[in-house]
Amino acid sequence: MTKYVYDFAEGSKDMKDLLGGKGANLAEMTVLGLPVPPGFVITTQACTTYLRTGELPQELAAEVEEHLLALEAAMGKGLGDADDPLLVSVRSGGKFSMPGMMDTVLNIGLNDVSVHGLAKQSGSARFAWDSYRRLVQMFGKTVLGVKGEPFDSAFEEAKRAKGTRDDLQLEASDLEELVGRFQGIVRDHTGEPFPQDPRAQLELAIRAVFASWNTERAKLYRRQERISGDLGTAVSVCSMVFGNLGMDSGTGVAFTRDPGSGAQGVYGDYLQNAQGEDVVAGIRNTLPLQQLEELDKRSYDELMQTMATLERHYRDLCDIEFTIERGKLWMLQTRVGKRTAGAAFRIATQLVDEDLIGEDEALLRVTGAQLAQLMFPRFGSTKDAALLTTGMGASPGAAVGKVVFDSATAVEWQARGEDVILVRRETNPDDLSGMIASAGILTSRGGKTSHAAVVARGMGKTCVCGAEELEVDVHGRTLHAPDGSQITEGEVLSIDGTTGAVYRGAVAVTPSPVVQYFEGELAPEDGDDLVQAVHRLFVHADARRRLGVRTNADTPSDSERARRFGAQGIGLCRTEHMFLGDRRQLVEDLVLADSEKAQSDALAALLPLQREDFVGILRAMDGLPVTVRLLDPPLHEFLPDLVELQVEIAVAEATDGEVDPRRRKLLEAVSRLHESNPMIGLRGVRLGLVIPGLFAVQVRALAEAAAALRGEGRDPRPEVMVPLVSTVQELEIVREEAEQILAAVAAETGQDVATLIGTMIEIPRAALTSGSIAGAADFFSFGTNDLTQMGYGFSRDDVEASFFARYLDLGVFGVSPFESIDEAGIGRLVRISVEEGRAAKPDLKIGVCGEHGGDPASVHFFHAAGLDYVSCSPFRVPVARLEAGRAALLQDAEPPLGDTR
Repeated sequence: MTKYVYDFAEGSKDMKDLLGGKGANLAEMTVLGLPVPPGFVITTQACTTYLRTGELPQELAAEVEEHLLALEAAMGKGLGDADDPLLVSVRSGGKFSMPGMMDTVLNIGLNDVSVHGLAKQSGSARFAWDSYRRLVQMFGKTVLGVKGEPFDSAFEEAKRAKGTRDDLQLEASDLEELVGRFQGIVRDHTGEPFPQDPRAQLELAIRAVFASWNTERAKLYRRQERISGDLGTAVSVCSMVFGNLGMDSGTGVAFTRDPGSGAQGVYGDYLQNAQGEDVVAGIRNTLPLQQLEELDKRSYDELMQTMATLERHYRDLCDIEFTIERGKLWMLQTRVGKRTAGAAFRIATQLVDEDLIGEDEALLRVTGAQLAQLMFPRFGSTKDAALLTTGMGASPGAAVGKVVFDSATAVEWQARGEDVILVRRETNPDDLSGMIASAGILTSRGGKTSHAAVVARGMGKTCVCGAEELEVDVHGRTLHAPDGSQITEGEVLSIDGTTGAVYRGAVAVTPSPVVQYFEGELAPEDGDDLVQAVHRLFVHADARRRLGVRTNADTPSDSERARRFGAQGIGLCRTEHMFLGDRRQLVEDLVLADSEKAQSDALAALLPLQREDFVGILRAMDGLPVTVRLLDPPLHEFLPDLVELQVEIAVAEATDGEVDPRRRKLLEAVSRLHESNPMIGLRGVRLGLVIPGLFAVQVRALAEAAAALRGEGRDPRPEVMVPLVSTVQELEIVREEAEQILAAVAAETGQDVATLIGTMIEIPRAALTSGSIAGAADFFSFGTNDLTQMGYGFSRDDVEASFFARYLDLGVFGVSPFESIDEAGIGRLVRISVEEGRAAKPDLKIGVCGEHGGDPASVHFFHAAGLDYVSCSPFRVPVARLEAGRAALLQDAEPPLGDTR
């Protein structure tokens, strides 16, 4: 029989699939002997059953009751007892951390009777009514679906009536009256009174937490973080400990290292006389954790010792939630903490130096996505910038954008191409869509552990929190600065997530030192600790990886930059870019040629230009392979637009009747070449076979360029790649002609121009007949952009604009198949091609040259599929190098401890 409920003492950190991250880590701390309030966990299996059927598993009620009775016996009190009530929290917790995305309910067990027992038992009526107020408000919003605004308005009115903005100034009688108002809100909005049966409260809360797995904000977060929607959430039922019993109590969040920078030290926030949600909600600005030492040294020392224990045990940065109840420390949660990209690299190398992890695991602790964040620019000189205020740097980076005050506006403006800064008093989970759309986030409340800070760090967004001097008027859509000035919606702000500085207007950015390191402008020993950390991990990644990394480059400058970034050659040199600009006239001559001689003359004119193009690229990549793709697009792409030509000629005929004969002839040619679906029309190898000499002139230009460089004592390594092949016969015809040209150039120049000849695999038929095609190929290179288009039956330019966004919203795609390889479908074509190609020719060299070659997840797939190299744009070369090293390790090792996304 399936077991749905586990006591904390029965679990461990390795049971995250079943107990969720929160439940598994509570169990781990319990086993370690740390002070954890007793409780139990309802598994993710119960959640998935509930979400699938709409009903809790039949056995669950009995299991929950069994564990609840055991908890009551251990605590010596009953849930919601009149005289000395046991209260519990009901908390969500999936396998992967989703901060603030799902629901939690505190103080379950309070009702109109037990609140008096709690007041008597605690000796504080204010505490009891404050706890009851919190339950009605949280239960109403989370479980009963009441909007938060009526509760917030009533709360603000109560504070105004008291003449204060501080909720701590409300007395027991004020809070008792507020409970009555909150219960009235529940009754008005639901038609039912607030539930008084504690066990009914518990069951309803469990159902609500399960259901919160599928809220829009949770689904949006999972799409953003690529978390499967099938996992479900566990529910932790934990006996309550209270940080709102008075000024000798409180709650806090701590990190064993700075999640923003990776620096070692004491980092976190503490709030006296508060419960846990107060810290992340940012309703009051918190105290730095260091001040706890002055307030309660004994608890502070115990917390420091506990944090050290947890970091040694997990061998990583730990994120900790704790409560102090009248001088007694309680641990409510720990997890491997989210951190910024810079912190990830620094912490990984720090832990190696501390002998907590090895270099292999350090490499597994960082990602290509994090590296990409580090390569973005940052603010340069700010001496002339207009500083408005300085808040708390909560998530590093430099962000410039127009101010918006709500998520809907952020999404709308971002969709029309605007960079925006989302400005809020504090964010909440409903702001997620706006946070995703924004270049940066600015709040006037909260600290490094607030909702805005935690979510921004997880997404790699720049964030400044706790800018107290700024008054945010959401309704007036105005930001009031400390100097008396105002910033209205649409004005530009610049925020620095490292220093916390907020500037009026746009501040110029400067290159990242990490990019300077890759460019060779900054030696590792001259860089800061981040550059040194990146260098160390890259040395190890390059030593571990099996996959080669090439670049897609069409110019000498791109080639040189990619080589500095570590590219081991060019996997795709697109020759069509060489036919644009002033050379369009030569393509027109080729199209308009009405005799073999005219066609030959047009091709001959292209030869020296192509040769010089290739000389520059081969020189930049001297000693490394350069794969040149023969002309791929249809010819009409190099010619004037059909409609524009028609209009031009019609206007000329209507005005003076004089029409340039060449333009009229060109219109006839463009009309003849026009296709309904050019993506699968006359292009690639088909074009080379239909227009004699077209591919020949390109092969000759490449061979002559290689011969010229060999004459200079250089080592050019050209490769010819035939595009859009679907049958082996196409490749055989092109290969035969190319080999004749190569032999002729070698004879003419006396230089060895040995050149590999291969093909792109970008048509499904080619993938499925790779065994025969391999007989005529020295190499395969997967063109995954076209392979994805043809495999799905998509026209990328059309579908991305028309329905991809809807497909992503509906969950049809977890991620665009043009962004990350579709392993199940397109990936299967790749695997078939590799297996059949290598079966026919064991030494067949195989790579990929679509932009998937720089996507972290896709790099792992290509490694597993057995490719020899990936190729991507120059800027993504370092990302591919890092992920290739990680992919090699993950073939033989377990994933790193914890989840650091």
